[in-house]
Amino acid sequence: MSSPKKSFIIRIDNEIYKALEKWAADEFRSVNGQVEWILSQKLKEARRLKDKEEKGKKPDR
Repeated sequence: MSSPKKSFIIRIDNEIYKALEKWAADEFRSVNGQVEWILSQKLKEARRLKDKEEKGKKPDR
């Protein structure tokens, strides 16, 4: 079962929003979904968020 999503307000530059809106449309996502995807990708790259597949694995020993 996944955890509930947290809502928050974000202020963003209009040009950045337009670029996000275009990118989201190109990938058949909402702007909100696109922002969430970008953030999750960057968090995984920074090793601050585990992949869903890794969460269920036992640590190597």
